[in-house]
Amino acid sequence: MAVATRTEVGAAATVTVDVLFACSDHDILSEGEIRTWVDLAVAHSGRSPQRSVEVAVRIVDVDEMRVLNARYRQQDKATNVLSFPAGTIDGLPEDEPQSLGDIVVCADVIIDEAREQGKVLADHCRHMLVHGTLHLLGYDHEIEVEAAEMERREAEILALRGICDPYTSS
Repeated sequence: MAVATRTEVGAAATVTVDVLFACSDHDILSEGEIRTWVDLAVAHSGRSPQRSVEVAVRIVDVDEMRVLNARYRQQDKATNVLSFPAGTIDGLPEDEPQSLGDIVVCADVIIDEAREQGKVLADHCRHMLVHGTLHLLGYDHEIEVEAAEMERREAEILALRGICDPYTSS
């Protein structure tokens, strides 16, 4: 089921989040919570867009994630989250929303990681949504200084709702 909502980001900017559950084990977070965490990440990213934006979130199983990870990252295994930034569209009218891109979350991997790491499942999923959204906004963790900045921003966003820093908590 897909659900889209609009949330105010700035004066006239909104975030529209489309959510699609493409697996049977999709009760890791509700549609509303998924939208809330993407909205929160955009609003507190330090890189909030000045125009309305759209984000698609797809919750998948391990088989679909393995295929995506192999195709786009050449890694034949499932991972927790993938982000696919949309890039800019030249000539897009100012009143049309800009697509930030897609976030794909693997429910199975998130569930396994939370259990293995002793984390609250919902908090781990929230973290992955924030992480994926920051990637759409240009954050990365390929080099140490960028990783530190991204992790700090993730921790700040999670802390807004009382979630401990996932990089320092056990």
